[in-house]
This record gives sequence, structure tokens and C-alpha cells, in this order.
Amino acid sequence: MTKRDYYEVLSVTRTATDGEIKRAYRALALQYHPDKNPDDPTAEDKFKEAAEAYSVLSDSQKRAAYDRFGHQGVGAGAGAAGFSNFDDIFEMFGFGDMFGGGGRSTRRTTVQRGSDLRYDLEITLEEAAAGKDESLRIPRLETCVECSGSGAEKGTTAETCATCSGAGQTRYSQGFFSVMRTCSTCRGQGKIIKTPCTKCRGAGRVEKEKKIEIKIPAGVETGSRLRVSGEGEAGVGGGPSGDLYVVLHVKEHPRFERQAENLYSAEPITFAQAALGAEISVGTLDGEETLKIPPGTQTGTVFRVKGQGMPNLGGRGKGDLFVAVTVITPKTLSKEQRKVLEQLAEVETKDFSDPSFVQKVRNIFG
Repeated sequence: MTKRDYYEVLSVTRTATDGEIKRAYRALALQYHPDKNPDDPTAEDKFKEAAEAYSVLSDSQKRAAYDRFGHQGVGAGAGAAGFSNFDDIFEMFGFGDMFGGGGRSTRRTTVQRGSDLRYDLEITLEEAAAGKDESLRIPRLETCVECSGSGAEKGTTAETCATCSGAGQTRYSQGFFSVMRTCSTCRGQGKIIKTPCTKCRGAGRVEKEKKIEIKIPAGVETGSRLRVSGEGEAGVGGGPSGDLYVVLHVKEHPRFERQAENLYSAEPITFAQAALGAEISVGTLDGEETLKIPPGTQTGTVFRVKGQGMPNLGGRGKGDLFVAVTVITPKTLSKEQRKVLEQLAEVETKDFSDPSFVQKVRNIFG
């Protein structure tokens, strides 16, 4: 079979730099590595062809001989020269572990960090404003005290896997390169537990419920997340515990609507209060506040009550309360009320030329 031109194999020009040749080979090696193409019988041949081309073009002397005399100038066995297997090439690139560990024999570690946990907590708007201490009961995996997390029955120990010698991986040779696979005997753990702990059944962890005290700061809102370090699930093989994340949800309030640090509410007033002015009592999260209504107040007028909103989560003051008033028209009237209103109707003006009124009417009808 006629060999293809090495430059054509790597898809580079004959003037390509060493860096361009290296990048081209790396891309092809990743694309055609047999581990990534188990169902493609042609991948291995393409992989070998790319390695052979690179072994020549990456060597300045071989490349010069190839440029002058072609394949005859570098000899039939040039493709494999300089490398014991393809893992050596991967090591040179610094990504030898990508397909199973390069040429090194490394012992697999079974130490793993525990999983993080999430707890959703619903609180009231008043609790969000004031902050509070909360007790939570968290179900989680904790280290088995019976076996100290080893998974082996007390008085026994886990044995090193004889198949992989504790590495958790086994090497398989395919032609003149090799690949690493997870050990099927120990499932990558590197150890075999012949007498599992009866408490945790060899898992090294058991499910328990723990009571945890947390402090909810003032000013939180829906979506605020509190991180409690180390209160997630226990790690494996002595690994560190995960973290607990408490996600807060603030209930809707029957009176107030919240927007960031400000609160909004609506208060009804009578026609007399709107026309003559009055002092009314409005509710806040801290109790009742007196609000002065000036004479001639119109429906929809918004009053600002400073400092009666939500506290800033960072501790920098508080927002405000905005109160929108609505003039209520009574549906039924007593005889006395009707008489007074009839007298008012006789003397009141009907001049609605006030520009602000005209604009409000336009707003109503779009």
C-alpha cells in the first residue's frame, strides 16, 4: 500500500512550523484515539499514520531527509522510532492521563469530597426584615462510626486488589500502544472489602439526621442563599465533608409588596379626608405610623414614609415605605350623609379644566 505524504496526513503545508505540526498531530491523536472510537476499525490505522508522520516531521534531521528523498530517506521503520508506545508521545504533550494514565503506573485515590446539600426554607416578610435564628433538621450521609468510614467490619481491613495491585486501573496492550481501563474487580477502588461493616454494609457512611442552628441575617429576600461550611454529606475515604446551602423563600405578605429594599402598600381614605386633609394611621412592619394627608389629595397619590422599608442586607440603613391612597366612594348613604352631600353638590364647582386632571383622564383611556 502506498504511503500518503506526511504533510498531507497532518494537513499542514511543507513550510509549517514545529508548533503548527505539533498542534496538527495533537488534534488528530485526540480525534482518532482507539479509546474514543471503539466502533470504528479505521481509527487505529489513522491514529498510527498520524503518529508516524509526526515522529518524522517533528525531528529536524528526519524532516530534512524526508523533504529531500521522501519516504525512502527516512526508512520504513521511521514511524515508530523514538517512542516505546504512543503514551510516550502523550506524555510529551502533557496530556498523557487523558486516555488512561500515559506511561505511568499511578495508584488510584479513593478519597472524595462529600456532596453539597440544599435545604429550602420558607420565612415570613417580618422574619426577613428582623432576621432570626433557625433550627434545621438535615438528613445526610455521615461517616460510619462503627468502621470509621473504612467500610470493613471492625477488626478487619480492606485488602489491596490483586487484579490491579491497588491502582484501580488495568493496562491493556493493543498493538504497539496501550490503554488503561477501570479495574472490573474492585470497580476502580483499588481495594476489596471481604467482610463489610454490618452497620453501613461496606459503604463507609450511614444516613442520619442532624440538628443544625443557623442565623438568618436581616434583609434577606427570596433566592438568598446561606452557606454552612462542612455541614453537607461526609466525604469518602477520609475526604472532606461537603457544604450545606440554605435557600430562602419569603412568603407573600397580605399588606405589603416588596421591591428590593422598599415596601409598597395601599390605604383607603374618605372623600372628606381627601378634600379637607387628615391624619391617618398606616401599618408598617414595626407597627403603626401616622401619615398626614394634605387637603385636596387625589386618588393614587403616593406618600413616602422614610426608613420603614426593609433593612439593607449589608447593614447600610433601610429602605422606605410608599403608601398609595385611594379615595373610597360609599355605596350606601345615611339620610344625614345624603343631605350633606346634596348641599355640597349645590355649591361645588364643576370646572375640571385642571391640566393634571385632564392628563389623568387621558391616562385612564390609554
